[in-house]
Amino acid sequence: MISFLKLIRYKNLLMVLLTMVLTKYALIESFISPSYLTHFQFILLVISVLCITAGGYIVNDIFDVEADKINKPNKVFIDVTFAKKNAWRSYFILSFLGLSLSYQLSLITENINCFYIFLVTVFGLFLYSILFKKVLLIGNLIISILVSLTIYIVYLLDFKYIPNYYLNFNQQTDSTFHFRVWITIILYMIFAFISTLIREIIKDLEDINGDLKINAKTLPILIGRKRSIYIINLIVFLSLIFGVIILKSLLIHNKLLFFYFLFITFIPFIFLAYKLNNVKTKKHYSYLSDLMKLIMCFGILSMLLFKFI
Repeated sequence: MISFLKLIRYKNLLMVLLTMVLTKYALIESFISPSYLTHFQFILLVISVLCITAGGYIVNDIFDVEADKINKPNKVFIDVTFAKKNAWRSYFILSFLGLSLSYQLSLITENINCFYIFLVTVFGLFLYSILFKKVLLIGNLIISILVSLTIYIVYLLDFKYIPNYYLNFNQQTDSTFHFRVWITIILYMIFAFISTLIREIIKDLEDINGDLKINAKTLPILIGRKRSIYIINLIVFLSLIFGVIILKSLLIHNKLLFFYFLFITFIPFIFLAYKLNNVKTKKHYSYLSDLMKLIMCFGILSMLLFKFI
């Protein structure tokens, strides 16, 4: 049981769960309460996402055994504590369950787009594991997009297609109401995308030895560690400039959000960029990967602040 939980990255799944719960109950419901999705429908959505995500982790490990034996020998579960046959069985069960629940949810909410997103996600994760993970930046971009979709899928079902009769008169006549919600969701999706992209490149730096063995064409392998770090620093720099513009234009009148993002995300980003230029061992990359995950977590936790503004 413990091996299975580690195989499906239960800590990462808890992060996905936290993101979805905060998107609905902290972010969206600060704009409209109660929101459109019932608690039962939201539970179906969460289970669907978690099942498909867990399945994605399993199929990735199935195709990544050889590289993992070098990159993280103490964390290899396939053919060690978990038979490959059982891993495949678990993958198909979880993926089927996730797709089945998402299809039922799309029927209940009359939003077939929901099911299409889940269907594309399952195929995307499979193709990532067998092909795109080894291709320059494509794998990194796929994972970054899929992570940001965990925010969008809640918005898609819980707000975007809310019938007009569900909104009160003031909300219907306020032409900026939907735009304010939409731009907030987009900004969080951008944050999730950029944070994940940076972390994925850091993980590629950490896993360069194993990736070389499987002939992967990751960014560090093709352009080297130093240039890859320059790329990360450039992404951080551009993100900070974008963030300053957002803080100045949208959050300057909200001191709570302004100082939260300044001290909880901006300064850690700068610290991350600084430490990247002083990395000496594989362990340091692992530390920076965990730091990036922490920055992502605190960024998502900022959704709670919308309850107080």
